[in-house]
Amino acid sequence: MLRIIIIISSIFFFESSSFSQDEYFLTLRYNKVHLRQGPSREYPIKIFYKKKFLPVLVQDKSDNFRKIRDHENNSGWIHVSQLTKKKAAIVIDEELIMFKNPTIYSKPIATLKKGRLSVIIKCKETWCKAKSGKYKGWLKKDSLWGRL
Repeated sequence: MLRIIIIISSIFFFESSSFSQDEYFLTLRYNKVHLRQGPSREYPIKIFYKKKFLPVLVQDKSDNFRKIRDHENNSGWIHVSQLTKKKAAIVIDEELIMFKNPTIYSKPIATLKKGRLSVIIKCKETWCKAKSGKYKGWLKKDSLWGRL
């Protein structure tokens, strides 16, 4: 009986410690951010990002570095000081219409192209209110990739 309790306890221990790392979104804090090949400043720079608030998916962590993946499936390591919780998203459809109100029957404000960055103001149900360039309006949530 004791053996069964130990086995069950170890399963729960390993499951909670090894598999509890859920992926989550953050955004780039600055206009210039280095993506490195490994989790320290000694590793070479892989990509040089030049887009503030670009959303990235955090997949792992090592001390002060986070392993991320961007919307183009590039992955590598970024120092935590270069990341923020600011909400932003990238348009993943070829075109996405921004509406004045959260309904497709509302007045269209702009058409955003694939890859366009939008800063998210708030989300409700299937819509997000966002600002992209000089435009502010509502976007369909399922056409966005990022921190909503």
